[in-house]
Amino acid sequence: MIRSPDHPAGLRGSLRSRTVADVDPFRGIGMPRIPGLSELLALLQTQTEALAQLPRTLSDLNGTVKELTEATTMAHATISSAQRIAERLEDLVEELEEPVRALKPGIERVGRVLDDPVVDTVPDTLRRIQEDLVPLIHGLRVAQDRVGSVTGLLRRRNRDGNEDDSL
Repeated sequence: MIRSPDHPAGLRGSLRSRTVADVDPFRGIGMPRIPGLSELLALLQTQTEALAQLPRTLSDLNGTVKELTEATTMAHATISSAQRIAERLEDLVEELEEPVRALKPGIERVGRVLDDPVVDTVPDTLRRIQEDLVPLIHGLRVAQDRVGSVTGLLRRRNRDGNEDDSL
């Protein structure tokens, strides 16, 4: 007895006899198997199933083509908008290019000045001025106010004394 990979292990199905012909399940019990008929029927069944799915597949394809058309239209509009923006930017660059180039020498001079080590001392110098001169200026203002008060009194006395003399 020969075991075949076509037949699963079971009661009689696992043992094949050399004298008994294979039976086609589509032809009925006891009928001899026609070579290739099962394969032909399987192919016909597969083709029928594929044809049955064809309308849905065509519908899906049609929807995908519509979406692709919409996406292409949107891409076209986006590209047109980007091109208009690029043209506007090009006009702005042309308009600003000459004035910016004219600023270059001045900016380079400012850069050289700012690179000078003296510029680094400016904050300390301003702090020292704040600490040293502001109190002096405050003292001068206070003295000026006092002198102003004294001179105001003297002027009033002089006016008052002159008026008494004239009476």
